Formats: sequence, structure tokens, C-alpha cells
Amino acid sequence: MSVRIIYVRHAESLWNPIGRYQGRLDPELSERGHRQAQLLAKVLKKYNPTALYSSPLKRTYMTAEYISKELNLPININTDIIEIDHGDWSGLLVDEVKEKYSEMFRDWLYEPEKVQFPNGENLEEVRKRVKKFQDEVLEKHDGETIVAVSHTVPIRASLVSGLNLPLSKFWSFGCDNASYSILDYDKVRPILYKLNNTYFLGDEFAPALDAL
Repeated sequence: MSVRIIYVRHAESLWNPIGRYQGRLDPELSERGHRQAQLLAKVLKKYNPTALYSSPLKRTYMTAEYISKELNLPININTDIIEIDHGDWSGLLVDEVKEKYSEMFRDWLYEPEKVQFPNGENLEEVRKRVKKFQDEVLEKHDGETIVAVSHTVPIRASLVSGLNLPLSKFWSFGCDNASYSILDYDKVRPILYKLNNTYFLGDEFAPALDAL
């Protein structure tokens, strides 16, 4: 049993360029984000996916709308692939977090598996819900290719979970805006087929901030 999961990080939001933690807050796509989503939708067509899933937040759903239109697939909302709840970090700029939560910020960069966001989630909670999503789509879409439009934290956690790696490897996977990564998900022999593809964006590419 296996399913090919194309993990898509949402296109650029209004907050990505300024380095503001989004979490469950709900900014829309930026102007560049809309252009990125159009380019992304066209390149995914060659994989012939049969189903499209999206986190319910605006930045993911708006990205998924472009894919839905290009691929003629309905959007299935799934809360298991929603962004991590950053709790009290939500809405703060990276520099504000560095000042107010300096030790926790350091842990987030170097020992992310140890971080419990105040009034939010931790990585183990995210890992459990994305693993649930993986198992459910494996059962429902065995032998198919699906697209999952999500966020940087659940995508990285999905790759860690899917490849049976420890959460300490969380930062080992690049995840830029409007990128796609392909995991051939198999409980016995999972394969990371592609990682953080952004070649199709051309001049619309903007690198993600390391701390986000």
C-alpha cells in the first residue's frame, strides 16, 4: 500500500515578508502570493493528482483555489494539516519573539522537539495529527496521488513522521512559500521523492525566513 502525497506550502501571505508569526491567525495571500499560486497550480498538473486537501486557513485555502481551478478538483478541508498553534507567539514579529522569549526562541531553532508554545501546541501534537492524516489518505487513496496544501510546521512534521525520523530532525527539510515536496508514503518503505521544489517560480521566488 502506498500513496503519493504532494505537500504544498501555501503561497506568500501578507505576513511572510515581514517575519510575523501566523500560527492560527488568518492573513490572506500577498499580491506576489497570488502570482505564486497560479504558477504552482500549473506545474502540479503534470502529476495528475486525484484529490486535493487543504488546511482551512485563508492562506492555504486561497492557494488551493488556484490548484482546484487548474486541476478541476474539489477542495477537501482537513484540520489535521492546519498550522501549529503558536500560542502567545502568534502575531509577533521574529525580533519581538527574540526579545521576549529569547531562551525558547533558541530552543525552537536548535531543539524544536522540546518547545511547548505558551497557550499553544508542541511538535509532538502536530506530528500525531499529521500522522493521522497520512494514515487516512493511505487508506482512502491507495495507489493514487493527492495534493495537501498546508503550512511549514505541519509539512516538516509530515516528512519527519512519514520517514520515521525523530522530531529533532524537524529543521532538516526546506519549506519555502509555494514550494512542493513529494512523499511516497508507505509505512514500510517511505521515500522522499522531491523536496522544496520552487524552480517554477522564477522571479516570484522569495526565500522563507529561517525561524518561521
